[in-house]
Amino acid sequence: MKIINLIEDTTADNGCLYEHGLSFYIETKKHKLLVDTGASDAFLQNAKKLGVDIRQVDTVVLSHGHYDHSGGILAFVKENPDAKIYIRDNAFGKFYHGKGEDKRYIGVDRRIAELSQVVMVSDNLQIDDELFLFTNVKGRKLWPSGNLQLFCIENGLASVDDYAHEQYLVISDEDKKILVSGCAHNGMLNILDEYSKVIGGQPDMVISGFHMMKKQGFTAEDVAIIKETAQELSKTSTKFYTCHCTGVDAYDMMKEIMREQVDFIHSGEVVYRS
Repeated sequence: MKIINLIEDTTADNGCLYEHGLSFYIETKKHKLLVDTGASDAFLQNAKKLGVDIRQVDTVVLSHGHYDHSGGILAFVKENPDAKIYIRDNAFGKFYHGKGEDKRYIGVDRRIAELSQVVMVSDNLQIDDELFLFTNVKGRKLWPSGNLQLFCIENGLASVDDYAHEQYLVISDEDKKILVSGCAHNGMLNILDEYSKVIGGQPDMVISGFHMMKKQGFTAEDVAIIKETAQELSKTSTKFYTCHCTGVDAYDMMKEIMREQVDFIHSGEVVYRS
């Protein structure tokens, strides 16, 4: 098995491009797959540099309905028109950062919904004995405060996004379970609670952003959420790899508590190899 971070927000000085976005390439015994495709076609350029043949990918999973995870899909299908693309059926909503005159559209390009290879996912889905998708995370324990800046619009009314459009991939690799998320908007603790209900126990590994980055700086409440989340995660036996929307400052706070249990991954880095 192999997991490579094709793109995220930071560089590892390896010549790979980086942007505010996320994409992972994963090889299992049966599959070559992508989780997310970044904000643009930059992940394709990194894939070529890293020796990843995008034409061999058979499965794509979109973690949620934001542009920085879906922006490379249309470029991807030009090179690979055959891979199935699993997307939540509610991921094509009207999603914005901010509201009123300051709102900025951050949703998925709606042309993607018209692609013949798209598989609309309405609930938990067992793809095969290696790949399982789950959703329906409703807990709000230590919900990332950055979520309060993100809205959806229905019937002309704006409300804070509830992230019902998030889905999470569980990979079964022999005796290991690996959970791959995008931004974990629903809060990693709530996602792990749902994992425990649906699958049982804890995953051996989690790869995900934690949506803790705040450009305007942290409030005391933000710091408390970050540190308490890290304290709770440190009680598990799971190894965490994070990047993207976690942000370096939040990661440093988590690292101080979780130590070797959490690591930050950069564009072009191998996350895991077995």
